[in-house]
Order: sequence, then C-alpha cells, then structure tokens
Amino acid sequence: MRILFLVQGEGRGHLTQALSLAQILRIAGHEVIGAIVGITAERSVPAFFSEKFTAPILPVFSPGLVYNAGTNALEPFKTTLMAIRTIRPFWRSLRQVRDHIDAQRPDVVVNFFEMLGGMTYALLRPSAPMICIAHQYMAFHRDFQRPEGQWLYRQAFKLNTRLTCFGAQELLALSFDKQPDEPNERLRVVPPLLRQELTDLKPTPGDFLLAYVTQPGLKVELQKAHKQNPEIQMDAFHSDATGPDQVIDETLTYHAIDGKRFLEFMARCKAIVTTAGFESVCEALYLGKPALMIPQPNHFEQACNAIDSQRAGVGVASDCFDLDQLLTYMPQYDPQVSERFRAWHAQGYFMFLAALNRATRPTRKPSGGFFQTRVRHLLRS
Repeated sequence: MRILFLVQGEGRGHLTQALSLAQILRIAGHEVIGAIVGITAERSVPAFFSEKFTAPILPVFSPGLVYNAGTNALEPFKTTLMAIRTIRPFWRSLRQVRDHIDAQRPDVVVNFFEMLGGMTYALLRPSAPMICIAHQYMAFHRDFQRPEGQWLYRQAFKLNTRLTCFGAQELLALSFDKQPDEPNERLRVVPPLLRQELTDLKPTPGDFLLAYVTQPGLKVELQKAHKQNPEIQMDAFHSDATGPDQVIDETLTYHAIDGKRFLEFMARCKAIVTTAGFESVCEALYLGKPALMIPQPNHFEQACNAIDSQRAGVGVASDCFDLDQLLTYMPQYDPQVSERFRAWHAQGYFMFLAALNRATRPTRKPSGGFFQTRVRHLLRS
C-alpha cells in the first residue's frame, strides 16, 4: 500500500504522530511515499521531522495560530483575521495539495489535523481516499468532557476541527483509554501514536522534578516556585536556556530544548510539569510519571486535555506552576494507570492497519452536494 501524509506543522504533536505511524507502516511492509506539511512564513518544517522522515517532504503554506508574544496565550481573534487575510494564498495551497495527491496517486491519504486536507477534499475532491487522525476528534464524542462555559472558544474549536476532516472516510480519535466508537460521526477511538524512541525507554524512579517551559510567564512562575521550595531538585527544559546544562544553583538546572534528552530525563524523573498538550501528557503516562498540567491561556483544546487527563488518572491540572498541588497529588498516583495505558497502546498497531485497509475498499463517491451537506451538519451541531 502507498500512503501519503498530510501533517499540521504547528507544534510537535502531529509531526511526532506522523513519525510514529510511519514506523508502524514500514514494519508492516507498506510504503510512505511522502508528506505534505503545513507551514507559515514564520514556521518552517522542524528539523526533528525532516531529519527522521525518510520520504520526500512538500512544505505548503497553511494559516497558523497566533499567540501573544508576551504570555504565549492563544489569540482567537487575531488568528481569524490572519486566516481571512491569507485566503488567496490558501486557495493556491489547496490546488497545490490536490495536484500533488493526483500526481503521486497514493492508495490512501492520512491527514494529521491539517486544514489543507479537509478543505481540499471539500472543494477540489482529489482521487485518493482520506482518513484523519488526531486527539482533537474526541470533541465529537458524546462522553468527552469539556470546560464549563467558554461557549465561543468551544464553537471555534469545533469549527476548526470540522474544517480539517471534510471528505474523510473515517476519523481516528486518539484517546488515553478505550471508549465506544461514534458511527454517526464516522469516528473510531484508537490508542495514541507514540515514537519508538519513547517506547524503548525503561523508566526508573527519580529524585527530581522535570519541567517543560514554553511560556515566558511559566518561567517566572518556575523561578518563584523554586524560591519557595529550594530543597526540591528541578530540571527545566526551555527555549531561553543558554546551553545543554545551565546550572542556576544546587537544585535548579536549565536545559536547551532537545527532544531526545527530554525523553531521557522524563524516564528518570519522579514527576513532570508541562502544558496540557496531548503528546507530552501521553509520554508521561506511558513512563508512569505523575504530571502537573498547565493549559495555555485561551487554548480550549488544552483545557479539554487537562480535564480528560485527570479523568484518566494521568495527573492534576492547574492554571499556574503550583508545586504544592503536584506534591500533594503524587502519593495518590496509581501506577496501574500506566500499565493499562501501555496495554491500550499495544493494540494500536493492528487498529491503524485495519483503518487503512478499510479506507481502500471501494465506496460510493460523495454526491455533488457533499460540501453543502457537511456545512449544514456543522451548523446544526
């Protein structure tokens, strides 16, 4: 089977999921013929992906999210304005994606939450079938828990998620644990996609806390928490670190962002402080490390992740760098949660291969009113 990927280039989650699925497909004897990666003028294809992805990569412009430079809070209004201003180059991108799919003639396209995929299939209808993979599709699940209120953010999140999956044969919703499928939404619940670099690690009990700091405001909170708890050994990875190991004092060390080293530290720590991104929380859960999750401000998806993570027993959510909250939670952490998660993850190999096989079966083509039908469904939901 020949598979082409479409990958959102925002952050690292969808890109690492694509790398993980590529590993599965190579083991199964299938061929990943390439990847179309959504980029912006400020965001190119990350080196960690281009260095490890063995097939050709086609970067294509796709509107990105806009964050506040000072607080790293998501700014929905500016994100919407940016999308409107770039409508013409976005249309050119859709035609570029359609032409590339038709030229490569894959047996199936796998879309990792890239809006280019959904809109190309809605408006230009390429010849190959498409399936979509993301944790975000759990938003269409009847049992998925969401924050109270935040109606506007919720509707914007659902709209953006719908736009990524128009025309898909099937939606594969990555989940912390097994949940019933939603046939009316074409949705199947599947395990997370985790890199082999993680699953090869052997976790050990640690004596330090590990922090992953992407927000400028969190760095200030980390320093405050350190002053309040100077006896606690902490290692923190963040973009402002001046080197691989920047020693601040006897119990605090900063490290430059490095994906491989971060996983190695995670395997040896006793707990982790991170944002509520799905990928990093899954990594902590696989290694059996309790997590303090701090959703990015105004980021509805991460707010949902934090609630869902608590339900699954991964850790505790907070709106600030509250070490006392994490230290209180740690004795309550159940290691069996990690064991069950590992067993659930092990089922993924066969579930993803089965989904690809289903996608290539002959099916009735959508009618000419497909896009209008989906829009009406969106407005009703």
